[in-house]
Amino acid sequence: MDILVIALAVVFVVSGLSKASGNAKGLSGTRDVNVPDLLARLVGVVETAAALGLLIGLKYSWLLWVPLMTLWALMAGAIYFHFRADKAKTSFPAFFLLTLISIALVTI
Repeated sequence: MDILVIALAVVFVVSGLSKASGNAKGLSGTRDVNVPDLLARLVGVVETAAALGLLIGLKYSWLLWVPLMTLWALMAGAIYFHFRADKAKTSFPAFFLLTLISIALVTI
């Protein structure tokens, strides 16, 4: 379980920081599904904070569900935006991460 949480933390720190920084590569995926840059940058900040929360949750396991539920909601939202933009095929990474987050939630 710790390995899964650490892997999720790494993925979301990288993803979150690239969006939050306003990097064109980091925002390209959200631009493809018509998410405004300001909202995408806010999502990046939340992803980064939740990833750091995952690392804190390794020490205080009773807190782990908060960042996991936050990331679960973000990935569910990402899937929604992909389907809304008729780009369901590009939603696979979000679906995969949603599945990993769900496994982590079940195994807490």
